[in-house]
Amino acid sequence: MTARRVIPPLVALATALALTACGSGSPAPAEPAPGAPADGGPIAVVASTNVYGSIVEAVGGDAVAVTSIIDNPDADPHEYESTPADAVAVNEAQLVVYNGADYDPFADQLIEAAGTNPTAINVAELSGLEAQVPAGEEFNEHVWYSLPTVKMLADTIAADLGTADPAQASTFTTNATDFTTAIDELLAKLDAIKLAHEGERVAITEPIPVYIIEAAGLVNATPEEFAEAVEEGQDAPALVVAETLALFEGPDPVKALVANTQVEDAATLQVADAATASGVPIVQVTETLAEGTDDYVTWMTQQIDALTAALDGAA
Repeated sequence: MTARRVIPPLVALATALALTACGSGSPAPAEPAPGAPADGGPIAVVASTNVYGSIVEAVGGDAVAVTSIIDNPDADPHEYESTPADAVAVNEAQLVVYNGADYDPFADQLIEAAGTNPTAINVAELSGLEAQVPAGEEFNEHVWYSLPTVKMLADTIAADLGTADPAQASTFTTNATDFTTAIDELLAKLDAIKLAHEGERVAITEPIPVYIIEAAGLVNATPEEFAEAVEEGQDAPALVVAETLALFEGPDPVKALVANTQVEDAATLQVADAATASGVPIVQVTETLAEGTDDYVTWMTQQIDALTAALDGAA
């Protein structure tokens, strides 16, 4: 895994919050713990992106108040710099859900700086996927594209919310079951792709969709060095770009290009142009929820259906 730029933790703000709490000359009245339900109020939850925020909302319903730090499809979580408002939100949260694996390093630092020790779910660690990576290969940290991981996450969120608000624990469990049932339907869609298109080659611009590509039985034919360069905002070597462009040439081009629309540069635009010129369909995917979409299942359904349509049309 490649290192990301580390943002200094907002320790000063956490300290200031603590001093403010202690600065009064007279004892303050007892208050509920930060983020805890008070008088039936919702549980405060912070998610690093709106993808995770939408999953929390699916499980928690009206019993949660979710703050998604990154809620803009044009933002890049790799480069996001946290704000004092983010630090306050984490300090007041009872649960924080974030990706981990150096994808959203600002979240680690905000949690460390918080004086309230919120429960934190590191989804990459929860997935257990990094331990399955063969020696010498890079770990794909985009684990919200791993549908089995998302099912585990929903169940974990339900358990943590149930601990925070035992009176609604059964509701959280029911909501998680409904959500994971919807994810099972998405897995069935991937199985259908596999049945019809197993072994077919596709190209990508970045590693984001690899988990669903593999689950669908497809082969990612893109040179690894190309996708990694795009992800890191670097220029891929000319030879690697040429190898990628060659995927769209000849009598047997790839069946589709799966392109992350949130990360574009000269090389990805060149690849998209090559796909268009050769008649290879382009499937657009995003890192965070697409504009106009506010729930995970709808978003992922749209992307998987687009992949299905592209492959069926190319058959």
